[in-house]
Amino acid sequence: MSKVLLISGSPKLEGNTAQLMEECAKVIREKGVQAEIVSFADMKIESCTACGKCSEMGKCNIEDGLNGVMDKLRESQGFIVGAPVYFGTARGDVMSALQRIGYVSSKTDKFLSGKVGGAVAVARRGGQTFTLQEMLMFFLINDMIVPGSTYWNMVFGRLPGEVWKDTEGIETVRHFAANVANLVKKLHPETTN
Repeated sequence: MSKVLLISGSPKLEGNTAQLMEECAKVIREKGVQAEIVSFADMKIESCTACGKCSEMGKCNIEDGLNGVMDKLRESQGFIVGAPVYFGTARGDVMSALQRIGYVSSKTDKFLSGKVGGAVAVARRGGQTFTLQEMLMFFLINDMIVPGSTYWNMVFGRLPGEVWKDTEGIETVRHFAANVANLVKKLHPETTN
């Protein structure tokens, strides 16, 4: 069965980003596609050291749990990354993870190529558009397919649960998640029940 892997790049298990990823997963499942969420809340993601060992090993040399995420990603047809905005950009470990995932993919079996996905950003006040652009660079350079929505995939909220007040943002993200699921089903009919 088709599957979308979602990353909640928040340090809070029940924060706004985590809640948005749960909502995306719900929409994806309603469309008949499996969805799995990986949370960075209990992970300590390190930055890439450009050691180049991934081309020899077929995986990242750093053992912090990200190789397990890459294994799940290899088995998925879709990939959505949600990140809170910190000082106008994506949280540092989210970008560290994306850089390492992209590096391993490009130096090994190019497992990201052709996958469907995109990014979602959440912030109290601003920085979402730059954060989306920053994360979308990962999807585009790795030969991935990014569907649109009815607006940018960003939601406003600071305290956990405040995102639900941004009804336009929630609907935009829900529409995006539906587009990801629909496109995965169209591109991979052999894995759809």
